[in-house]
This record gives sequence, structure tokens and C-alpha cells, in this order.
Amino acid sequence: MRILNVTETYAPFLEFGGPPVKVRALAEGIARKGHQVTVLTADWGLEKREATQQEEKARERSPFGWRRRQNDVEAIYLSTWLHYRQVSWNPAVKRYCRARLANFDIAHIFGLYDLLAPAVASACRKRAIPYVVEPIGMFIPIVRNLWLKQMYHRVWGRRMLQGAAAVVATSEQEIEELAAGGIPRAKIVMRRNGVEAPESWPEPGAFRKKFGIPGEVHVVLFLGRLSAKKSPDLLLQAFAEVKKRFEGMPLRLVFAGPDEGGVKTQLEQIAAQLDAGADVQFCGPVFGPDKWAAYRDADVFVLPSQNENFGNTAAEAVASGTPVIVTEQCGIAPLLANEAGLVVRHEVQDLAEGLAHVLTDKELGRHLKTGCAKVTMNLGWEGPVHEMQSLYAKCVSREARPGEIKPVE
Repeated sequence: MRILNVTETYAPFLEFGGPPVKVRALAEGIARKGHQVTVLTADWGLEKREATQQEEKARERSPFGWRRRQNDVEAIYLSTWLHYRQVSWNPAVKRYCRARLANFDIAHIFGLYDLLAPAVASACRKRAIPYVVEPIGMFIPIVRNLWLKQMYHRVWGRRMLQGAAAVVATSEQEIEELAAGGIPRAKIVMRRNGVEAPESWPEPGAFRKKFGIPGEVHVVLFLGRLSAKKSPDLLLQAFAEVKKRFEGMPLRLVFAGPDEGGVKTQLEQIAAQLDAGADVQFCGPVFGPDKWAAYRDADVFVLPSQNENFGNTAAEAVASGTPVIVTEQCGIAPLLANEAGLVVRHEVQDLAEGLAHVLTDKELGRHLKTGCAKVTMNLGWEGPVHEMQSLYAKCVSREARPGEIKPVE
């Protein structure tokens, strides 16, 4: 099959969080099975990024922007004229669709609230090319510009979803959100995310050494975008509660991730108010070996989100052997509950109790670490890649019609 993936962000721009990691894993996995895969994405500064990397330059000019090929996947980085946060304006998308879309059997659109997806979806409908939409947890607006997101659905989103051959959810929680929003259940397909663990692990203590964290300190790790949706403030308040309760215990709350909308400044102010500033550390974004070293050196990883369609960072922490705490609003919660981590309500006291248990109950800690190994065996990308290959084939087949796609077995 000839497959077009459409995403606002793609590698090497991993600072945008889970989406570029997910799309790359699926695209390369499908390519390894012998299919032709192209990723259509926005250019967030590829030329500048490659100039700072110590590797052979893989990009070349195309009629639409930069073209790059890695691991049998072709990526087209459309020239970006304007952008606001993670939304870009790429006029070349329409030219690309006119010139190249007919070469594909199916398109897979990742995300909502951007301008690439509606343009490609509209072109697919005109040419009777099936397409799949994966909202990646964006279907329900949670924070920022809610009225603009609602307007997006009125103008583009609703029609794009209605015309999709299938809509991919990554958890039961997301299925319910989509169904409640009017997406027919017969059109919704469940497919979890996976974890792409490194081929070799960093040495224990590498992260602590790099960021000056003593070995005897208990590290509580938050890794991801400092976004209001992910509730880092809730974690900070819970951490302060635990710190008061166990005054003699050396504790460090580490925030590793890019700032979004000034959240870091807000957290610094809260930490000062709670008299916890000396025990809170901001490391900025971490990628590659540094990311995995952070997971490995943490005593517990926490994902306190208001809403998370899956929770890739929690899965990565588990794959690293680190117990996790997630809120009930995280789609991955049922896979981890009382096996590799604890699931708590989105409340300060509940999160504080969870932290206290994991940090002080040695028997619980051993149980969760053992559970991490068990859960990790079911978190690879091979299963999701196989499911997507089957779904694409069903959508492309003559028998498939919008609304008639059955969930993948």
C-alpha cells in the first residue's frame, strides 16, 4: 500500500512531545512491512536544526519544501509561512495534494486544530481516497482558546471526522469521549500507543550527575510539556504536602520539559509560596539518552493530567523500570493500575497519598518495579503497527465504506 501520514509535527522536532514520536514509530514500522510511507508535515526549521546536528545532512529540495528520507520513510516538510504556537500556515499543502495525492491509497491524519489536516481531508474526499483520523487526545478542548477550537469544529473538524473511513482512539476513555461527541461507535477503532525503548540504556546515575542531584535524594519526576492540561501545579502542591509530612527525607521534584505559556514562572511562584523552592528543579527539555536517563534515575514518575488520551511518558517510565502515578483521566491508567503504578483522583490529597506510599512503602516499590517488567512486554509498537496495517487494508478494500469499518481484532 501507499500511505500518506499527515501531521503538524514530525522528527527531528521532538520538542513537540508525543505526536512526532508516535508518528515516526508507526510510519517506520509500516515501512518495514514493505509499504510505501510518506509523512507530510510542517517545516519548523529543518535547515537550522540539521546545521546544529553532528550527522550527515539528509534533506534535499522538493517543489513543496524540504524532502528527507530516513529508515525508508519519506518526509515532506512544507514551507511554513506563518505559525502560532503549534499551528502553522503552509500554502504548499494544496499544491502538494493536486500534484501528489493521487499517488496514495490512503491517508492517516494525526491531530486536530491545525490547517494541514482539513486541506488534505478535503482533497481526499474530492478524489474518493479513504482517510483515517487520529485525534491524539485533542477531540475535547481542555485548555487555551476554547472558542477557537469550537469554531474549528464548526468550519472544518466536524466534516473531516464525518468523512473519515475510521477514527482511531488509543484508550477506552477516548472512545467514550468520541462517542459522546457524536462519532458513531462503528467508525471508532481502538489502537493503543507503544513504547520505543532505546537499544542501550544510559548508565545508572547519569541524569543525577549531569544535573547535580545527590544519589541519596528521592526524585519525583515530571517529564513532558509544562502545560496547564498536564497539571504540574497539582503535582507541586502534592509534593509540598509530602515534604512537610516527611521532613527528614531528602526529596527533589524534577520538572523536565519545555515551558508552555509561562507555566514555569507560575510553578516557581507556587514553589516559593509553599516554601519548596529549594527542592524543586527545572531541567528544561530532555531528549534521547538524557530522557531515558531521567526515567531511570527517578524513584517515581508522575503524570497528573486533567485529560490524557493515552500517556506515552508514563509508558516510557514503566519501560525504564520506574513506578508511576497517573490520574484517572489518563487513558493508560487501566494498563498500569496496581501493577506498574498507582491510579489516583485528580486531587492534591489523593496524589500526595499516592506519592507517600510509593516513596516509603518498600514492599509496594518492589511490587511495582516487578510489575513494570510485566507491563512492558505488552507495550511495544509491533502490535499497533500490525493493527494499523490491517485497518488500512480494510479501508482501501472495495467493501469498506465510511461508517462500516469494524474494530481491528
